Formats: sequence, structure tokens, C-alpha cells
Amino acid sequence: MTLAGSTRIVALDAVRGMAVLGILLLNIVDFAMPRYAYVDPTFYGGASGADWWAWALTFVVADGKMRGLFSMLFGASTLLVAERAQAAGESPFRVHMARMTVLFLIGMVHGYLIWSGDILVLYALCGVLAFAFREARMSTLLAVAALLMLGEVATAFIDHDAARAFEARATQIGASATLQADWAQYIADFANLRASIPAELATYRGGWAQILPARAAATWQAQREMIPATLADTLAMMLLGMALFRSGFFAGRWRPRSYRLMLAIGYGAALPLTAVLAWWIDRRGFDPITLALAEPLQLALLRPWVALAHASIVILAVKHGVAARLVGHLAATGRMAFTSYLATSIICTWIFYGCGLGWFGMLTRWQLYPIVLAIWALLLVWSPWWLARFRYGPLEWLWRSASRMELQSLRRTA
Repeated sequence: MTLAGSTRIVALDAVRGMAVLGILLLNIVDFAMPRYAYVDPTFYGGASGADWWAWALTFVVADGKMRGLFSMLFGASTLLVAERAQAAGESPFRVHMARMTVLFLIGMVHGYLIWSGDILVLYALCGVLAFAFREARMSTLLAVAALLMLGEVATAFIDHDAARAFEARATQIGASATLQADWAQYIADFANLRASIPAELATYRGGWAQILPARAAATWQAQREMIPATLADTLAMMLLGMALFRSGFFAGRWRPRSYRLMLAIGYGAALPLTAVLAWWIDRRGFDPITLALAEPLQLALLRPWVALAHASIVILAVKHGVAARLVGHLAATGRMAFTSYLATSIICTWIFYGCGLGWFGMLTRWQLYPIVLAIWALLLVWSPWWLARFRYGPLEWLWRSASRMELQSLRRTA
């Protein structure tokens, strides 16, 4: 199966469809449980038996990988949209900045009124920065992405060593009262997180009036703390995606043996090393200092290879016509990735929050994944049905219309 013409879009969209579905494997925990359970399974939801395996498998296979792949695809789409705008005689800068402005506004609505785990605001901000590299050479894109990721690793090692030194000084015999008090406060912060679980459960099982201020506070905290912390990582993935798009990776223009090499590196080396990292985290009892080091090690050094191995499977399936029906459904879901992402937020908050079914905190970790499978099935069936009748997904149509300040034709004609 060749990848000329529209088939190239099928490959790109199918990978995007896999990524947007895969993100739910991690987000479901944040929808369904007190917030820190996303980081530490011992915090809530179960960390033994099937629940431990649910954490371990999602950590190894999906944690960060799907979000990283989605970020790469965002970078690839930045170039694709700019190229199409230029071919149509439009200003790529104006088109891109209008899209990022609308994305930012939709993200703010999503974060403050639907779910505090929004990623759209971060993407809009990183998208503005990534556009500055639109005309950069592929080698420059790869070099800047690598520097950003290595900077994250170096910073993590420095912070880890400083934290361990602080721990050693504060816990040794004869430590000053000030050091002991500072260490006790550090320990107390995590103890307070556990103590706040009943209040968080009561809030999110309550009605809209209870949830709204708590969600607003959580969103503001995430924007204030998490966006600066993840900006460099997200930008690096976008730049990597731009380089891969330039190389023809997402269009399926690499030789099959190059995709197979990516599978060998991702699944033969990076995936087992990620499993070792999961074992180390577990052996350390999900110690916060260990987690703070493990995250950048996983995200910067291992995640890109696993993510690209995932993408390579889908691209090879497109190239060789394997599982064509499933690939077609993935591609439709990918074409409606914006709608699919917000749809999962609406569905999951309705399932878990008190203004819906109110299941927040009522399921163990492994019990969340039948719900994930049901939502996947819904999106995979609904997306091609919708696109058979309409040109864009509902949110894609809104994004496009608002960016161009003109209502776009939505319904397909005969």
C-alpha cells in the first residue's frame, strides 16, 4: 500500500488516533481518583495485585509516551498547516497565531469548567514558541530538542543530589533544629496530601457548586506550577516532531527496515529499561525524591524511543495494508483528535464527578480500564460515522471557524 496523496494523511492521522486514545490510559486515574494517585499508586486506588500490574504496565507502555507522541504530532501539524497556508497564499504566521489564540481560549474553558488536567493551554504556549523554528533545518531541530531534554536530565540529577544531601544532613545525629524542622515540614507536606483525601473525595462527589471552586484552584495551580515545569519537555517533543515530519517519518516515507530498527530500539532496549525503572521506583517505595529523578530519566532518555516504536507499528500497518479496518477507525479518530480529547473529559467527569454518576474514588486502579476500553470503542465507532456526514469534527470545526473568523462549511455535500 503506497503512501502517496491522501494515504500519507491516513498514516499521520492513524498515529494521532492511537495517541489520543492512549492518553486516556493515564488521564483516567486523574479523572477518577485524588490527584496524587496519578504519581503514586500507594496514595490511592491500590498498589498490589492487579492494581500494581495496572500501574506498572501503563507506566512502562504508555506513561508519557502517548503525550509525547501527541506533542510530536502537534509539532508536525504546525509545519503542515503552515505549508498549506503558504500554498493558499495566506500568511503562515497569522494563521498559526490565530489557531494558537483560539486553542488557548478553549483550553482555559476546558480547564476551569470541565477538567483541571487540561493540556491545551500548554500546547498553545509551546506552539507559539515552536513556530519560531518553522524554517529551521532538521539538524537544528534535533539539536535543540536534544539540548532541552538533556538539560532536564542534568537539572534532575542536580536536584536529586541536593535533596539526598539535605535528607542526610537533616536526619543525622546532631543535626541542627532548623534542619530537622525543615525536613519535618517536607515530610509533613506529603502527610497532608494523604490527610486531604477525604475532603477531595467529598468535593468531587458533590454537586457543581462544590466542584467549581476546587477545579478552578487545581487548574490555577497546574498553570502556575506545571506549565513552567513541563514547557521545555513539551517544546522538545514538538521540535522532534517537526524534524520527523521533515524526514518523512509520519508520512511513511522511511524504508521499512528503518521503521523496524525503530521497533528494535524502542521495544528491544527502551521498553525493558523502562520496566527496570518501574521496578526501581517500586523498590524505593515511591519515594518522592526517587520519583523526581525517575520522571526526567524516563521522559527524556527512554520515552521518545518507545513512543516512536508505537508510531512505527501503525505506520507499517498503513504501508502494508494490515488491519485496514482498524487503521481506518484510528485515522478517523485522529482526524477528530481535538473533539476526542474533549469528549473524554466530558464523559469521564460525568462518570466520576458528583454532577454525574459520582463514582469518584469508588473504583480501584485496575477497575478503571474496562471504562477506558468502552470509551475507546465509542470513539472508534463514532468518529468514522461522524466524518461520513461532516467535513470536520465538532471542535475541529469550531477551532477552524474561530481562527478564520468565518463559519466553515461543515456538512458534506453529495
